Amino acid sequence: MDRAAEMGFDALIAADIGVLDYACNRWPDLNLHLSVQGSATNYEAIRFFHENFGINRVVVPRVLSLPQVKHVVENSPVSIEVSGFGSLCVMVEGRCLLSSYATGESPNTFGACSPASAVEWRETDKGLETRLGGILIETVEKGENAGYPTICKARFEVGGNTFHAIEEPTSLNTMEMLPELQKAGIAAVKIEGRQRSPVYVKQVTRVWRAALDACAKDPEHFKPKTEWLAELAKVSEGSQTTFGAYHRPWQ
Repeated sequence: MDRAAEMGFDALIAADIGVLDYACNRWPDLNLHLSVQGSATNYEAIRFFHENFGINRVVVPRVLSLPQVKHVVENSPVSIEVSGFGSLCVMVEGRCLLSSYATGESPNTFGACSPASAVEWRETDKGLETRLGGILIETVEKGENAGYPTICKARFEVGGNTFHAIEEPTSLNTMEMLPELQKAGIAAVKIEGRQRSPVYVKQVTRVWRAALDACAKDPEHFKPKTEWLAELAKVSEGSQTTFGAYHRPWQ
């Protein structure tokens, strides 16, 4: 924390209350953002972190629908950032007991759902096997997309059938919703980069920068370009994309 502050970082993202307490007392002028792993899903929680630790932005978890996000924005004392592209999470952010069980490492402290040391790939007669902590989580045939290896997106035998029992390997892509997010007062869009390559980061951020600029210029007529979606599809997890929890027509 001291090194980051001394180097002049624009902002620091934190979730741990001890780290936040140290930062706000030792470096009162440092911009502090509450991480998505802080799991602040309502404005009361956000107000607590703002009043006690001086945070000025919150990345809200990926479990909120758009109406819920709007409600938080309208009552939050600080700016709100939402996830716009990348993986989805079915757990309480950063506290996946499945990953901890399979790898022996907590995603919240290690910083990865699936530590590279726990991932193993095996070529077999049935196809390419993916194992996490020795546990078989996926087998894909030649030409089939292999998603980022996590327990929640693995295929399991349930009731005599093998399928994605917890979550399918889809990617969150909210580009079509940019006018709605802008209208809701969102301050920033989070692009997931955990365990991603520099090439991935460059490719995705370039496309999203163009989309954000186009939406800001003419939100009423904004529509994602075909070439943008094609570029994002190259790095999407699995073969599908979704709006995730933002789109819940039953609410």
